[in-house]
Amino acid sequence: MKKLVVLLPSLQKYEIVGNADIEISAIEFDTRKIQRDDSLAAVPLYVAQRGTQTDGHKYIPQAIAAGAGAVVCEELPAEVNPAVTYIVVPDSSIALGRLASAFYDYPSRQLKLVGITGTNGKTTTVTLLHRLLSDLGCHVGMLSTIVNKVGDKVVPATHTTPDAVELNSLLRQMVDDGCEYCFMEVSSHSICQHRIEGLHFTGGIFSNITHDHLDFHKTFANYIKAKKAFFDNLPDTAFALTNIDDKNGKVMVQETHAAVHTYSLMAHADFKGRIIDNAFEGLQMSINNKEAYFKLCGRFNAYNLLAIYGTAVLLGFEPMEVLAKMSALNPAAGRFQLLRNDRKCTAVIDYAHTPDALKNVLMTIRDITKPEVEVITVVGCGGDRDALKRPVMAEIACTYSHKVILTSDNPRTEDPNKILEDMQKGIPADFKRNVLVIENRREAIKTACMMLADGGVLLVAGKGHENYQEINHVKHHFDDIEVVKEFL
Repeated sequence: MKKLVVLLPSLQKYEIVGNADIEISAIEFDTRKIQRDDSLAAVPLYVAQRGTQTDGHKYIPQAIAAGAGAVVCEELPAEVNPAVTYIVVPDSSIALGRLASAFYDYPSRQLKLVGITGTNGKTTTVTLLHRLLSDLGCHVGMLSTIVNKVGDKVVPATHTTPDAVELNSLLRQMVDDGCEYCFMEVSSHSICQHRIEGLHFTGGIFSNITHDHLDFHKTFANYIKAKKAFFDNLPDTAFALTNIDDKNGKVMVQETHAAVHTYSLMAHADFKGRIIDNAFEGLQMSINNKEAYFKLCGRFNAYNLLAIYGTAVLLGFEPMEVLAKMSALNPAAGRFQLLRNDRKCTAVIDYAHTPDALKNVLMTIRDITKPEVEVITVVGCGGDRDALKRPVMAEIACTYSHKVILTSDNPRTEDPNKILEDMQKGIPADFKRNVLVIENRREAIKTACMMLADGGVLLVAGKGHENYQEINHVKHHFDDIEVVKEFL
């Protein structure tokens, strides 16, 4: 609990109507979560946010009825309750992040918080940084798409980046548990929605940026602007580590106050890598003229490894010790995860759900295998998401595979057959005879396993670590890995 008057300095600009000398028991932006304990003098504070679906200002009466004794809003309601304190701010979402940070005693300032943003590679980088520093003897927290971790405690993840209140609550738990570091994925949505507002970052990493989330950002320029805003707001005490092989890598750090460092496979950089050998079993590569073997494979993972190495060195760890520990790291779940059978067939299960990610995985497979080795790809696209990438995904699958099966992913509230119709528009005319459309994902994977010749490679793309299919707001158990094991 905190006095409201103690929280208010976290806001840069505000007007107050009512009594600031009240005790706040919790901060909520969802009226359904507001609970008031009448035995306590403290009251919940409700933050009325303007969202894409609804306006929280409409629910101020419900929040007060549920027990909120203070309200943060961008404009006062028509009827002001004299028993309630109102804080009027320019932007409620910004205020929510700052108030949440203050409410939990600024936990991000009490550990070394490193965020990674980019289209692809976030989960792998965060997961392996968490493992690496744990292996180096540190107590580490993690916030990722797959899972959140507070020390050794696993906390299921619901979004790429939690809301501002949950985020600060998790960081507070990490500090209380003795964590020294936290690595977190920073999505473009979370940047635009100010979920990371009020956090203090020790460092930021840029992986890459490609076509994605245009359903939310509308234009690619807006998407780039959202990612760049993360680096623009880093403090001058932080580091910014950027991939300069991506054409937007330098753009990201143009206005940052942080100390800029670079990594690359193709140009001179602070952390320079060179691939020596690339196989299903792993990568042999040189990093800053030091050779090492890693259990991850593919050019895209070479970039992830450079980001991991660079981050660890910038955090002060000894380079040779970092390389030694990195050599023992296993891939993140559902990221180029391999399964093999006694017919020498290889199945690759990967989360690739963007055009660039799918291309990277398929190019890695084709680089590793001989030209005569058959590659079959099973792929779909999610519903209620960027529809422009659907034909592009299909075209990429056809370009780098011998046979393709288009299937359902997470249709959410969309008709899966409509999604498949969109994907089919990208099939090259001379490749149509090599494409099957099987809406049922289980049947699609089963069919691909039956079609696969001895020594062939099957890529099942799009869901990776996910163990469900979301259909009309209901999550049904479905695990690509389980299905492949059953039929391969």
